[in-house]
Amino acid sequence: MDIQLREYQKEVAERALQGENIIIWLPTGGGKTRAAVYVHLVEQHFTKEFNPHLGRNYTLLKVSGESAGKDFFGPEVRRSDVVICTAQILYNALTSTEETKHVELSDITLLIIDECHDTNKDSPYNKLMACYVEKKLKNDLPLPQILGLTASPGAGGAKNLQKAVEHVLEICANLDSAIVSTKVHVSELKQNVPKPRKSFDIVERRLQDPFGDQLKFMMEMIHEYMTVPSDFNLRQCGTQEYEADVVELEKRGVREDNIPLAQCALHLRQYNDALLVNSTLRMIDAYRSLEEFYTNRWNTAIDGTDFFLVGLFQENQTELRKLAGDSLYENPKMGKLESTLLNQFGSNEMSRGILFSKTRKSIYCLYDWVRNNKDLQEAGVKAAILTGAGNGTTYMTQNEQAGTIQKFREGIVNLLISTSVAEEGLDIPECNLVVRYGLLTNEIAQQQASGRARTTDSHYSVVAEEGGREVRRELTNEYLEELTGKAVAQIQKMSPREFRRKITELQTDAVMCRKIAEKRRIEKRSCNTADSVQLLCRKCFTPVASGSDIKVLEGHYVNVNPDFEKHYTVGVEMSLGRSFEDWEPGRRVHCSKCNQKWGFEMKYKEIALLPNLAIKELALETPGGRITVKQWKDVPFTVEEFNFKEYCEDNFPDILD
Repeated sequence: MDIQLREYQKEVAERALQGENIIIWLPTGGGKTRAAVYVHLVEQHFTKEFNPHLGRNYTLLKVSGESAGKDFFGPEVRRSDVVICTAQILYNALTSTEETKHVELSDITLLIIDECHDTNKDSPYNKLMACYVEKKLKNDLPLPQILGLTASPGAGGAKNLQKAVEHVLEICANLDSAIVSTKVHVSELKQNVPKPRKSFDIVERRLQDPFGDQLKFMMEMIHEYMTVPSDFNLRQCGTQEYEADVVELEKRGVREDNIPLAQCALHLRQYNDALLVNSTLRMIDAYRSLEEFYTNRWNTAIDGTDFFLVGLFQENQTELRKLAGDSLYENPKMGKLESTLLNQFGSNEMSRGILFSKTRKSIYCLYDWVRNNKDLQEAGVKAAILTGAGNGTTYMTQNEQAGTIQKFREGIVNLLISTSVAEEGLDIPECNLVVRYGLLTNEIAQQQASGRARTTDSHYSVVAEEGGREVRRELTNEYLEELTGKAVAQIQKMSPREFRRKITELQTDAVMCRKIAEKRRIEKRSCNTADSVQLLCRKCFTPVASGSDIKVLEGHYVNVNPDFEKHYTVGVEMSLGRSFEDWEPGRRVHCSKCNQKWGFEMKYKEIALLPNLAIKELALETPGGRITVKQWKDVPFTVEEFNFKEYCEDNFPDILD
């Protein structure tokens, strides 16, 4: 095995080679173990890093969410020299009670955590390291050595040096590691990791926006119809702040049993989304987002509010479509984006770029625009979409992600249009263009995105409106990047004794906070019995189930009451893009009264057909009043585990007799 390191790499690796827990802080492209997108971290590490150097002498195992290895993770780990997996898979194995899946931290000698700046809050990394820290404080040994890798620990939203130091110390405490960076061989690092040329490609504001004005006129009509509560102030429409306001207004409507208020707020959010799309993409994209929302709404209208809202759109639909097609008022940002891409691709046939945008909806719109833009096609732009793994038509499976990345490596695709999923770890040395479009992110995401531009003549472009928030955020992030460097430098000046004392103090506090939070969650769930809580459709407020009907099955919350079927209708088959050991997805589930989506069926062990419900689509009527929650873990009652034997006894008594 012959691995050549540059001097600056040897410098940052030195303390790790001595057995210390270390966070290596190097810029993207500086030689950290590289990772691909999200769970494709597994594939890239295996094929590009470990396998070429270790594969002939060591037993290597790669495990992702779609591989069979996770079902026998315990014994596989114990007989392998190197295991590459996601943090979630390892955490699941640590907490699993199944012998074939369970592992102990003592089974591991070295734990490498890439993109370790994510080791905070409730991330899989932090849950994993919380297990480590608790054992460490109890002196429950042996424990693996920790090696964290990051291009930026970030400032954690700090505005001053003291708060930035506290944030970096917290990351160090969570990883039980000191942070090291290049000090002696800085010139060699800069020579081998060139920064891309940065430009702000600014456009003037639209002088006229009749399409946006029409949307605002329609929103004002909804405001008048629903009567905004006197103690509630809606901020400027077409902003993220307005979106937060109408989200809260919808919750208030649910709590106060006010269907008109709740429904108007939901529709206002769609109009606000359209305004946001209009400010970033094409007018036709904004129009289509509304058109898609209102498709079939007339057929599912249940009261006067529904008929008013649907009627308002239908009355203005022709005018909106006409305005959206008027090129005279098109978004000038799109023209600037086009010229930015043409400047790179038109002059360089070998160019490869990544275009970052905020949402999955926006990248699909941008992909459609690129494919139908004659000048970009003549310049040889071959685009593809890259999104995160998940459920639904706008997500990608892990195999689809890997295929797209491979095409980008080979040049079959030369422009990736991506959400933030490609900001971390995607390593394409030939990439010479990064464009950030309509993005407001933190300093870590900005540095990660910039680091995707890897060639010596690479270009990093921020396409934004004159005086817009994107430019202000970009400049703020540059300041925060400097602040992070100062914070790390201050921590590195601490004596080893002082550093260890501070780290242990933070770890002890974190363990106590987690225990208190867990105690409060248990107390909250003990406030009500399951049968004292009713589940209501969040749109029409129809009572549809009791809390006691809900059971948790492999992390999914299902309704086991056969009478529940009268409350829902089924739609198209649900596709998740992957297979599961004991179940498979069935059809989508909707409210039989108002067609509100609730979730999908689970076919369990080929016998039980169980509606898997999303709690965010429901409301809870509790003894203390009506509430809404985003996740099942926040419901104020205890949900019991699903018992397959009891289910069969209740539903198939004759067969079992």
